[in-house]
Amino acid sequence: MSRLRVLGAVCLLAATALTGCGSDSPEDELTVLASSELVDMQPLLDELREDTGVRLRLDYQGTVDASNALVPLGRDHHDLAWLSTDSYFQLKLATSGHTGEPPLSKHTMVSSVAIGVKPAIATALRAGAVNGQVSWADIAEMAATGQLRFAMADPRHSGSGLTALIGVATAAAATGKPLRPEDVTCDRLHGLFSGQVAADTSQDVLEAYRKNEGGLDGVVNYESTLLSLNARGGLRTPLEIIRPKDGAVLSEYPVLLLNPAKRRAYDAVVEWLLRPDNQRKIMATTFRRAVTADVEPIEELRVPIGTALYFPDRQEVVDKLLTYYESQSKTRDVIFVLDYSGSMRGASIAALRSAFEGLSGADTSDSGKFARFANGEQVTVVRFAQGIVGEQTVAVTKPADLDALRRFVAVEDFGEGTAVWAALERGYQVAADHLREDPDRVVSVVLMTDGLNNAGPSAEDFLAKWSAPDFPARAVRTYTIRFGEASAAELDRVATTTGGHMVDATATSLSTAFKEIRGCD
Repeated sequence: MSRLRVLGAVCLLAATALTGCGSDSPEDELTVLASSELVDMQPLLDELREDTGVRLRLDYQGTVDASNALVPLGRDHHDLAWLSTDSYFQLKLATSGHTGEPPLSKHTMVSSVAIGVKPAIATALRAGAVNGQVSWADIAEMAATGQLRFAMADPRHSGSGLTALIGVATAAAATGKPLRPEDVTCDRLHGLFSGQVAADTSQDVLEAYRKNEGGLDGVVNYESTLLSLNARGGLRTPLEIIRPKDGAVLSEYPVLLLNPAKRRAYDAVVEWLLRPDNQRKIMATTFRRAVTADVEPIEELRVPIGTALYFPDRQEVVDKLLTYYESQSKTRDVIFVLDYSGSMRGASIAALRSAFEGLSGADTSDSGKFARFANGEQVTVVRFAQGIVGEQTVAVTKPADLDALRRFVAVEDFGEGTAVWAALERGYQVAADHLREDPDRVVSVVLMTDGLNNAGPSAEDFLAKWSAPDFPARAVRTYTIRFGEASAAELDRVATTTGGHMVDATATSLSTAFKEIRGCD
């Protein structure tokens, strides 16, 4: 056999084994749709090519955008996808009508969402937390009071943003299970996101923080990205990384095979990524945790990753969360229509005042921190008996505004009648006035009564008016709270008809009812 033929046979065998000979040929190049933060893997991909003969050409997108591009399966023409998480992709695929097997997928490394904050903020968070263990509720409370401004990626585009949103909502629901649609019926996110400065992707977030370090207090992003940000230097103040005690959704960076004809090259890539020596290099380079057993973590990753939360198993849940997120940039306006009839004297009015104290920051439970009034909200209280006995609107920008609300609720000004539905109609007139000032604001009405309607129009009269096309602010929903002897049937019927729902405080407490219903839209 000639020397030329021998060399050709050797190259053919090498190409078949994907060991490097002919690595510039098209069969050894894989196109990859990749999450944007994987740009930090580029130095290691040069080594991968040298060792395997496979060159990866990465096209970067936000994880959510990339997942949307992949469904329906076959629309995208990349050979592989390499995402921070494929949970959203798998959920979309399952609801798209796809009947075949999902793409082969292998996890390659792990990270989770955390928050990096300046040292003074970290100290304040730990001081306000139970046993110094910071929860997402502690972070939400500090944001709601205007003490924390942070950069975070937009969950409509980015995996880090979406997993953060899911993690916060899961912590707020406190069920220990995957979120259900009813868990996101009411907003528990406004306080936290009132402190957010948004950017499209995880990489954009880092640039936003570097450019505005003086005006921001922290960054919500992957643990790995935060560690990398500190390691690169250039920050005036390194960030302290806090992994909330209630956990986060894990991102496991799966590599998905989209083009079955590239299976041998895919296997070679995955095998290389999972080799223990390369897992150590990945940790040292990117600060992502190893998925290969018995690979010791580097010093920065010896802290436990924390509780892993569930990614939702229903598309409806993710869609609802994203809808709520989209409303966060709008002014939020809650109109409380509160019963001040004579039957509210004594223990009932004390319970109402306690509930408002809790919404104003006195409730230090996690559920209370999520539900509290947040900076930027507008709150109206309409007090009623046989008619309207008082009305006040407060834009919450400082503690004194909440003091004004508490004082207004604390007055001893009761009447002898209970005009429930006339008072609700007044609530809608207030809503209409506010919407004329700002048509984009998010407005809801909360009605609380402890008695039967005995003055003015009936529930049927109200609903007849509400049904008219020219009824003011007809799209605004009413959420009702039943207390004392109030009619559950009437309150439920009106709430449901307007698109809201009722909470029965006789089965819980007024404080619990207000926390449950507060912030719905």
